[in-house]
Amino acid sequence: MDALMKVFLTLTAALFLAACVNEDRYPVSGEECTAEDPVKQIDSSMVDCVPASGM
Repeated sequence: MDALMKVFLTLTAALFLAACVNEDRYPVSGEECTAEDPVKQIDSSMVDCVPASGM
């Protein structure tokens, strides 16, 4: 199988899997997403992972 065919099959598989995404449910747990979910209210400053340089 040549490289072009492998790229084509990979992209086709990615598009097929992306079409199965249900945006009304969380992907791992399958729970339904609602407007009251605390995840939707996270501020980007809450998830800052840069350690303090207080040396």
